[in-house]
Amino acid sequence: MSTGAEAIAEERRRQIEVEGFTAEHDDQYLKGELARSANALLRWGRFPQWRAEPPGDWWLPAAFWKPRDRRANLVRAGAMIAAEIDRLDRLAAREERGDSAA
Repeated sequence: MSTGAEAIAEERRRQIEVEGFTAEHDDQYLKGELARSANALLRWGRFPQWRAEPPGDWWLPAAFWKPRDRRANLVRAGAMIAAEIDRLDRLAAREERGDSAA
């Protein structure tokens, strides 16, 4: 079994390569959507037996709401948090350069 950090990194790679959640994709979310989804998964994902529909704070399409066991939910949420951190870092770098796209 991988360590937590390795599992999160592997999941983030999967999100990019399989789901298409690239940096360019993530950069369009400017209102904390990635962090909110991670939070929703952590709060509501622990009840997969009755939480078939995504909660109101889940911003992704319903097809992406797939709560699993507690560890898997933590890994997926960690990857979403990593994506949000990377997005904030890219935004800060653009602002520092004076890039008008920021």
